[in-house]
Amino acid sequence: MDRTMKAVLFDRFGGPEVLYVSRVPRPEPAPGEVLVRVRAFSVNGGELMARSGRVRFVTGRKFPQRVGLDFTGEVAALGSGTTGPAIGDRVWGVRGGSSPLSSAAEFVTVRTDWLGRVPDGLDLVEAAALPVGMTAVTALRDKASLRPGERLLVRGAAGGVGYVAVQLGRARGAEVTGLARAANLDFVRGLGAQHAVDHRVVPPAELGRFDVVVDTVGTELRTYRSLLKEGGRMVTISFDPARPVASLAYIAASAVHGRGRVRFFSGKPRRALFDDLARHVADGVLRPMVDTVFPLEETAAAHRALEAGGVRGKYVVRIDHDEQF
Repeated sequence: MDRTMKAVLFDRFGGPEVLYVSRVPRPEPAPGEVLVRVRAFSVNGGELMARSGRVRFVTGRKFPQRVGLDFTGEVAALGSGTTGPAIGDRVWGVRGGSSPLSSAAEFVTVRTDWLGRVPDGLDLVEAAALPVGMTAVTALRDKASLRPGERLLVRGAAGGVGYVAVQLGRARGAEVTGLARAANLDFVRGLGAQHAVDHRVVPPAELGRFDVVVDTVGTELRTYRSLLKEGGRMVTISFDPARPVASLAYIAASAVHGRGRVRFFSGKPRRALFDDLARHVADGVLRPMVDTVFPLEETAAAHRALEAGGVRGKYVVRIDHDEQF
């Protein structure tokens, strides 16, 4: 039996053209882990930075390296002593541990507390647009404590985390303003934002004041922090890739200097968060939004599309398996 699988790799830092599909050893689940047959994954901004080498101080310089953060699929095997999921369960999750970027492959192993069950009736390719949505749940509920009636500003409102934040912000009773490019303003309004603003035309100073700012871009943090009302909270999930050290230093300094701390975090997968996502889908609060679906062999094209900007929801990569396993 063939114990290899297809995976997306790169042997040097660079543009999307460095990505290629090759065969690598198929992983085996350790105790407490499951093996998932991956059906789809999405493309995330952090992967673009990793592939380009802009965060090599985190990823290191050892090659080949992998891409892919989240995934959907079915449980294919259980590690020794693993309880909870059953073989055949439809699941979604996020890779973690020492190799967080590795879900762009036919199979992944993952701890059981880093995945959850996909809601019944939700297609696995569509579902791949939602796992990183747990970041928006954490941002609004746990980090910003968004309350009904508050004014919420979402930067990158049409993107992979932003589109979830807009929907959840409305569900929590906030008055939502979403920033996006002109071509995506109707999309943002369709998500529930009361105000959709072209960030290329309207300067930040004309936006007014906000109780909560959710930033998915990472640039101009000082400018958007200045829009906070008294007692306002700003959460960012990114930093300026052109100035990573200075950007992170500013975020750290905001905790002790000036008005309004900037809370930075990288979403950590937890089963409870995936359960929250499933409940929001079942309640009709949250809809997955897939811009375009690419086959595995065109992962580079998906990266290229995300770099070009203008995504509406998520770019998703579908994996078509030879069902012999």
